[in-house]
Amino acid sequence: MNDDNIKDANWENVKDDEAKIKFVNSKKRSNIKKIASLFCVVLVAAVSGGISGAYVINKKQASKIYTPDNRMLVEPKQDKSEAKDKSESTKENSITEVAETVGPAVVGISNKSEGYFGLQDAGSGSGVIIDSNGYIVTNYHVVQGADKITVKLSSNKILNASVLGADQRSDLAVIKVDAKNLPVVRFGDSSKVKVGDTAIAIGNSLGEQFAGSVTAGIISALNRKIEYNGSIYKVIQTDAAINPGNSGGPLCDLQGNVIGINSLKIGANLNAEGMGFAIDINEAKDIIKSLMNSGKVSRPYLGISGESVVSEDDKIQGVYIEQVEKNSGAGVAGIKPTDIIMQVDGKKVRDVSDIEEIIESHKIGEKVEAEIWRDGKTIKVEVVLSELKGNK
Repeated sequence: MNDDNIKDANWENVKDDEAKIKFVNSKKRSNIKKIASLFCVVLVAAVSGGISGAYVINKKQASKIYTPDNRMLVEPKQDKSEAKDKSESTKENSITEVAETVGPAVVGISNKSEGYFGLQDAGSGSGVIIDSNGYIVTNYHVVQGADKITVKLSSNKILNASVLGADQRSDLAVIKVDAKNLPVVRFGDSSKVKVGDTAIAIGNSLGEQFAGSVTAGIISALNRKIEYNGSIYKVIQTDAAINPGNSGGPLCDLQGNVIGINSLKIGANLNAEGMGFAIDINEAKDIIKSLMNSGKVSRPYLGISGESVVSEDDKIQGVYIEQVEKNSGAGVAGIKPTDIIMQVDGKKVRDVSDIEEIIESHKIGEKVEAEIWRDGKTIKVEVVLSELKGNK
């Protein structure tokens, strides 16, 4: 076979192969590319949207966390102004709740005494019901010298009352009415009270005409020592208004706990506004219990009276003894007028209130050591504490 025949045969084969191959139209190829591109865009958008959505959800969930201790929901931080508004609203609501809860257990007390024209009003005050069977706490000065005492309940019912026990030194008294199932107050723990805490006073300000008056302020100071009628009172100071008639009523915290018994008389000689005083409830609890159980308060007693003195060189400082009560612990121990007590129970004393505070931490019959300066010498004597008689 010659070369021309070979070429012709090859050409025929090529033509046959080409006939078997199918060529794709260029327009169709372009449309496929467009569809693929569109699919990629949609896929990318979907993925991006999913990631963004997950981020937002996670962020929101992160603002609400369940603590492992109590599984309580912790809310996200509020704007300061919103938090302040919420705090003030809560405070106002709490005062309202305290007034509604404690108010029914606050009573008005009228002191009546015999006069030329029969029974006359001698004064009025407030009180708090501490037992549903009719036991009421008030101030000593509210019922002092009364020939007849009446109690007006929050329901406006008026009942006669009798004095179970009264203690002039603490300015506290317990009276009783013949009634059952009365609303009562709840005593708090005044040791937990802090300066700046909200304080709420409830009572019959200026008498029955303004019964159940509620005033609010803050705790201005704690552990104030105020002297009244020769006694030293440990009191809570508040700027909540305490007016005549509030005496014997409760000073409460925001939870409705009684943290003090209001007493106008204690701060009356200060003649200042925004300075009210309440007898610390932790100081009052044992006294109230004693008055309920035995009608009196038994206290240890040293048996001296005197005043604070300091020598010119400051070496001698203490209480100069002016009088020693006969048969008292001090009298039996040989303490004399003109002695100067410098220490009691190993603690330095500057005035009579220091001595009283030390003595009251002991019981009747216990012994305390007193360091005395006498005739230029320092001596030590042992004193057995006697019982304070009467309402001194």
